[in-house]
Amino acid sequence: MTKREWYVNFGLVVGLWALDFFSKIAARTYIHGLKFYGPLGFIVHYNPGAMLGTFASLPPVLRIVSLSTGGAFLCFIYLALQHLIPQHAMRLRIGMSILLGGILGNVTDRILRGSVTDFILFGNYSHTTPAFNFADSVQWIGYVLIVYSLIKDGHLFWPEYNIRRKIWVNPTFQIRFISMLLAMGLGFVVISGVFFYTYLKVTIDSLFVGVVPAVEHRYLTPFFITFTVISCGFLLLLFMIGRIVSHRTAGPLYAFEKYLTDLLEGKDRQLKLREADDFQHLEDLAQKLREHFQHSRGESQSTGESQTSSGNFVQKKTF
Repeated sequence: MTKREWYVNFGLVVGLWALDFFSKIAARTYIHGLKFYGPLGFIVHYNPGAMLGTFASLPPVLRIVSLSTGGAFLCFIYLALQHLIPQHAMRLRIGMSILLGGILGNVTDRILRGSVTDFILFGNYSHTTPAFNFADSVQWIGYVLIVYSLIKDGHLFWPEYNIRRKIWVNPTFQIRFISMLLAMGLGFVVISGVFFYTYLKVTIDSLFVGVVPAVEHRYLTPFFITFTVISCGFLLLLFMIGRIVSHRTAGPLYAFEKYLTDLLEGKDRQLKLREADDFQHLEDLAQKLREHFQHSRGESQSTGESQTSSGNFVQKKTF
């Protein structure tokens, strides 16, 4: 992306986060009890889980740590996808920025207060919807915009007419690259998992006296499940990044080899790489080679025509 596009996306994330942060402060300050203004109602409710109360059954400490870590993991996914998706898919980029701004709003509230402040609902005094906040509504807008972009701008992600249709253009190189990336990611997962598991276990054993196995089961089992889910998501993301990055490296070399083969066989065409490919300078090199071959071919044809004209002149003179 250009600097302006980066500023727009990051500004959107920060702006939505700030609006959510201050709207929750205003709600906790000015809303007292349940009030309705038509179908729109307001009441302060503290949600210990994520959107609509999910993860609320986890122990408090583990719930805060897990959901906050999930927010940080989403930031990593956001930056990776912003770097990898096509440049012209601006709708998708904006949808991702809106979604991340809403998620960070709830994550910040959870870190600072241990729960999320919900204060908006619809209905009447008899029947109401579950309470939500500005960040929740923003997240749904982000989801809708992402889905719409994937449908509307599908040609940017899956081109209909593309010479390089294969994903595995150089399987040996790509598999080796992805394996190295996954090995480093798996090493990080194992090291961090051993550290956090042993740290949590030793802390529980030192704080609780008596029936420690029951306490360990209450905390360590959810920790193991949550850590496994996050680790699998992290490794899957590394696999996707490795596949895309290796394709952007091996793809231009594959296209350049095909171009040289066609050029040697006399097929005159231009080399056109994908927008996100590495080695963009190969297009300029291919054009120089093309012009050189055209010039050499033109000289050969001129020399052949000159020799033919000279032979005809000699034959006419002899006759």
